[in-house]
Amino acid sequence: MNRRRADTVVGGLVAAVLIVGGVLSWQAYQQQQAFEEMESMMGTSMGAVHGTNPLWYVLGTLLVSAVIGGGYLVVRDEVTSTGINDRSQNETADSTDRESVESPEGAIQSNGAINPESQPQARVLDLLPDDERRILEPVISSPGITQIELRDRSDFSKSKVSQTVSALEKRGLLYRERQGRTYRIYPSDDLQQKQAN
Repeated sequence: MNRRRADTVVGGLVAAVLIVGGVLSWQAYQQQQAFEEMESMMGTSMGAVHGTNPLWYVLGTLLVSAVIGGGYLVVRDEVTSTGINDRSQNETADSTDRESVESPEGAIQSNGAINPESQPQARVLDLLPDDERRILEPVISSPGITQIELRDRSDFSKSKVSQTVSALEKRGLLYRERQGRTYRIYPSDDLQQKQAN
């Protein structure tokens, strides 16, 4: 399961518990106030008629929320890491297979890892988060790609592409040139030199 999705589900569950507990506490409080008002009007004690003290609902709600949230945090890495490890192993195997076919001799080490000296651009891409990698790979393979084409290739929204390109530009991995209402995007000189070596 995706970690972000699992966090959202558990967060929603904790929020639902807090809302239900808050509603029950409020109803118990209103009921207690109504009984106290009736006692004062009648002048008699109705102690046996009182419902559950609202404080118990508050404490129960906090306890259940803490157990759910704390329990999830304890098992979070175990629940979400298996999917991430499987996916990253599959991606590594796929990229190793592709690069062993396309790359020159010595690019792949005997253990299947990429030799960083022979392919420095692969090392840079491996260090980047997935969204930045999805933006930078088409720029490296097609220098001068427009931001609109990049949006289509990466399958990101217009704003996501713009924000990611700006972040990569600030870090010196690419640069943009204005062309009409869009930009042409090129890999930086440093990245091109590393790619040529």
